[in-house]
Amino acid sequence: MSIEVGTKAPDFALYDTDRKERKLSEFLGKKVVLAFYPGAFTGVCTKEMCTFRDSMSRFNDVNANVIGISVDPPFSNKAFAEQNKLNFPILSDYERKGVRLYGVFHDDFLGLKGYTAAKRAVFVIGTDGKVSYKWISDNPGVEPQYEEVIKAVQQAR
Repeated sequence: MSIEVGTKAPDFALYDTDRKERKLSEFLGKKVVLAFYPGAFTGVCTKEMCTFRDSMSRFNDVNANVIGISVDPPFSNKAFAEQNKLNFPILSDYERKGVRLYGVFHDDFLGLKGYTAAKRAVFVIGTDGKVSYKWISDNPGVEPQYEEVIKAVQQAR
């Protein structure tokens, strides 16, 4: 079961590309966009993260942080972030704690028995720490509606 709009966003502790533990709570005070994606170096995930990268000025204009999250290890995420010049934190949920906490886990991903990846999902969290928007796709090939996400961030408290 995923987190519902209007509820407090659960805090988490995940590792960034430099293997530094980062908590959601350290990003609060600004609006936050959590963008869960299935896997680094895959076509749709690369396009999604690069679209967020290319939209950063719009997120900055509304005082919002963007955070990408996948189950890939920090080393893979670092190479992915560097290759794509991502200008926001990419966090590793290799223990699958965050995807389970937010209800966006995809068991047996792409028919790989026992492999759990993140579903493609976006949560917008207001400065009050509450989820104001959520979008989750069961189809890893479907991208979020980026303009809808930006509008949700603009409307978040």
